[in-house]
Amino acid sequence: MRNEKVDDFLAVQKKWQAELTKLRMIALDCHLEEGFKWMHPCYMFQGKNICLIHGFKEYVAIMFMKGSLLQDSEGILYQQTDQVQSGRQIRFTNIQEIEGIEATLKQYIFEAIEVEKAGLKVAMKAHEDYEVVEEFQATLDSDESLKTAFFALTPGRQRGYLLHFSGAKQSATRMSRIENVRSRILNGKGLTDCICGLSKRMPNCDGSHKHLSLTT
Repeated sequence: MRNEKVDDFLAVQKKWQAELTKLRMIALDCHLEEGFKWMHPCYMFQGKNICLIHGFKEYVAIMFMKGSLLQDSEGILYQQTDQVQSGRQIRFTNIQEIEGIEATLKQYIFEAIEVEKAGLKVAMKAHEDYEVVEEFQATLDSDESLKTAFFALTPGRQRGYLLHFSGAKQSATRMSRIENVRSRILNGKGLTDCICGLSKRMPNCDGSHKHLSLTT
């Protein structure tokens, strides 16, 4: 069944409307439930997220939530960054590319459904497997209140900060990032959590209002 929120979403798309619509029809042809999550069309099996479709500046993609568990027999799955553990994308730049592998896309969707039926889980890295940059470690060692607040955060929020810090190449930039988010950590907030209380997607910031900008 079509979701009205997806109808509204597609109606205002200017760049990838045809491509997103085609991907939508492929997902619906596979008898997936249609929803609207994370501001994009999402397709589910028995309430479990199977795939998401979204457009970027240079391409449009279907993203499989547990794509790392798929066999990828055609070698078409793309890992966005090294930090993405579970999700995998198939990217397109025009509708002809989608139409050319429609049967393959359905094959991948059905495989993803079987992964969910089997209850398979992605083996996620533990917090200890992520790099703690020396600047942040030194800060924690010298600031007991910050250290206590950081380790009181959920593992996912801790991971978000560690990846944010380690993504900077220069020590000065890493220090700046640490200082910029210090108050967030002390307040028990994650990197993407709303800090003003106005978001409609609490605790996450939905981008519909002014929030703390990480400028480094």
